[in-house]
Amino acid sequence: MADAGAPPVEPERFAVVIGTGTGGVLTTLAQDDVYERAGVRPLCPFTVPMLMPNGPAAWVSMDLGARGGARTPVSACASGAEALALGQDLIRSGRVDVVVAGGVEACLHPFTLAAFAQMKALSTASEGPESVSRPFDRRRSGFVMGEGAGMMVLERPEFARARGARTYGALAGNAVSSSAHHITASDADGQVFAIGQALRDAGTGPRDIGVVHAHATSTASGDLAEAEAIARAVGGHAAVTATRSMTGHMLGASGAVGALAALLALRDGAVPPTRNLDELDPPGGRARDGRRCRGIPYLRVLPAPPAESTEKFQPRLQRYR
Repeated sequence: MADAGAPPVEPERFAVVIGTGTGGVLTTLAQDDVYERAGVRPLCPFTVPMLMPNGPAAWVSMDLGARGGARTPVSACASGAEALALGQDLIRSGRVDVVVAGGVEACLHPFTLAAFAQMKALSTASEGPESVSRPFDRRRSGFVMGEGAGMMVLERPEFARARGARTYGALAGNAVSSSAHHITASDADGQVFAIGQALRDAGTGPRDIGVVHAHATSTASGDLAEAEAIARAVGGHAAVTATRSMTGHMLGASGAVGALAALLALRDGAVPPTRNLDELDPPGGRARDGRRCRGIPYLRVLPAPPAESTEKFQPRLQRYR
């Protein structure tokens, strides 16, 4: 809020939307350990507020005095991105002028790691941890779980101009859909539909897109499906970046953090590179409609510059023209 200049907005015209994938899972697990070990009496009386997925939105709204609503999309890895979409929709509806929107996640625990490992989603690589997350690379074997948060202050354009707000960009459009395909597996057709809807909502076309920040978590099937979707919905002209190669996969926070990375890339005229991208995975297979998948090599995925050593490696921005 300090960066946004603390917008002078009426509390009833001020909302908070914060998505999460797992909610207070660490609290749940910790308090369950207490219960199993010592029974009911030692349980923390704040356990329920701490484990509720809407806890972050509620606490932030109370801290900021936002009375226009405290919402919490819970849609797995799309939660943070969906929070931004809901924030935009609230402003478009005329109900609020300002929305603090984003995503949060804190779920690193042996239990959650084991659960994702059983899904075959986590990487099985045994090399150095800094080279495990490798979106779009031929040797990728799964994601590296991370934690984090990303937040934006969204404002009605007229409101922002009237107060002379410093702006980083405009959220031109959004789309929320469901592929109705599988509970965890990626589906290129569903992603193509969502991208197309977002472009139409924004009043833009594929050729207007210069940079794509990919979800790309470094899973074998997920990256291929997303590459196909980007190639079909946007084309091969746009630069593609995958910052989860450096941050890991933050689940419900990922969409918001990715949106921030894309926003700052546009502000600076630079695209973050994709670390550990040594060899693009070759194309293969066919889409559900029978067409051959265009595959990753048809995308302009930007690799990281060569480093003298992994110990000295610092993520650097690659200039985009």
